[in-house]
Amino acid sequence: MRYEGKLYRPPSEAGSFILQATIGCSWNHCTYCDMYREKSFRVRDLKETLEDIDTAADGMGEHVDKVFVADGDALVLPLEHWLPILERCRRRFPRLERVSCYAMARNVLDKTDEQLGRLREAGLSLLYIGPESGDDVTLKRVAKGDDAQAHVEAARRAKAAGLKLSVIALLGIAMERSEEHARATAALVTKMDPEFFSALTVTVVPNTPLAKLTSKGRFEVPGVPALLRELRTLIDEARPTDAVFRTNHASNYLPIAGRLPRDRAKLVGVIDLALQGRIPLRPERARGL
Repeated sequence: MRYEGKLYRPPSEAGSFILQATIGCSWNHCTYCDMYREKSFRVRDLKETLEDIDTAADGMGEHVDKVFVADGDALVLPLEHWLPILERCRRRFPRLERVSCYAMARNVLDKTDEQLGRLREAGLSLLYIGPESGDDVTLKRVAKGDDAQAHVEAARRAKAAGLKLSVIALLGIAMERSEEHARATAALVTKMDPEFFSALTVTVVPNTPLAKLTSKGRFEVPGVPALLRELRTLIDEARPTDAVFRTNHASNYLPIAGRLPRDRAKLVGVIDLALQGRIPLRPERARGL
């Protein structure tokens, strides 16, 4: 594959064919993120993208059941790129079950209901959206670019088109607004009502705006107990209809998994044991991005 730079994908896409249809992130301003800072955003030439699908199909086509379309917010692709990509994937991967991508709320809102419906009909089935927080003050601080209400509207329209959602929250990003962040994020998850919900833990990455704020004493990652309390509030107060919940990302101190609301009491109980020091946490050396 003709990949450019580092590739990133959600943990649940570990077995997927990664198709790099865009380079970088069309927004690329979030203070905590360094994933695409070395790249200038552009849409790859469609011919190259389709050739990569054919190359993958020639080598492993019978084994591909999931395709993750990269890079940072590939939903930004216009339909004249998306539809040929989805058609080629369906044709060349006979066992294909799912096509997914990262998306920002604005990517969803920039498309019409008809366009979203056409994408779903053509085979796009899952969007990974990271509002990170439901607290608008925090969202502005981290330069997310979209507020909580934009995420609610994006989720409503995506779900109306038949697209499934995986929503990502970010523990530890709010400093003194920790409680407001956790409660507002739980409320946002309730309104977005995703099929999948996960939490990551903020990491200060060198050469990001967040790293500069940290060096000036204007940001500090909360201690582990505070991070666990945020996680507890998220799980205890979020009310999705039925969502798979995970903290299996390597950034987290406490990997847990279950379904909400079914397993809420069990998950909260595990967090309480961790807060009491009765459950071992992931050691610092084993954490990562």
